Amino acid sequence: MQKILGYLRKCVQRYNMLSDGDRIAVGVSGGKDSMVLLYGLSLLRRFIGIDYEVIGLTIDPGFGGTPGDYSPTEDFCLEHGIKYHIERTQIGEIVFDVRKESNPCSLCARMRRGALHNTASDLGCNKIALGHSFDDTIETFIMNLFNEGRLGCYSPVTHLPDRDITLIRPLVLAPEKEIRRCAVRNELPIVRSVCPADGHTNRQKTKEFIAGMERQDKGFKDRIFGALVRSGIDGW
Repeated sequence: MQKILGYLRKCVQRYNMLSDGDRIAVGVSGGKDSMVLLYGLSLLRRFIGIDYEVIGLTIDPGFGGTPGDYSPTEDFCLEHGIKYHIERTQIGEIVFDVRKESNPCSLCARMRRGALHNTASDLGCNKIALGHSFDDTIETFIMNLFNEGRLGCYSPVTHLPDRDITLIRPLVLAPEKEIRRCAVRNELPIVRSVCPADGHTNRQKTKEFIAGMERQDKGFKDRIFGALVRSGIDGW
């Protein structure tokens, strides 16, 4: 966990992500990234010198019209004294069963973002922490370049003026392999995705492409990330 806390602290300080009095909703899908972020932020507050509050927030898409089982996450939060909220939705049913979307990921992501923002506001949170990693950042940059023909990525810190909420991504300096190692070593409970499109997305193809390039040319990922940071685009 020490390595992850180091990445978190560096990122928080570099991008001035946290302030005293922040009430932060951590978007928890149940996967390794979000669980490491939730646990990491709950530990970081003990020594970083910033007084903030952490709330785990899960948007349950209700795939197949069935509520998801997040009891392992609930038990973990109870054990570690972390507040936790599940917002049940019909997003999965609408996207896959009602509308039968041929490209479900785009609509699903938009609906889940909307639900996340609304629920965080209802919980009195002024910030939302998302578990995007170093690898996710590279993948998004490559997808925007190859699929949309533009240079861009999400920002480490994004303010949403219409909701007066700020999105932060405290794990963007942490490699996925370190996040995975942290989740295993700390025996964090993982809720597996039951999304029908899981493993068959454009992001998965991009992930495989980048992994192949990294095998052929060591340092490929570091150079892409370095170029993004040096460019200064999108708040980097």
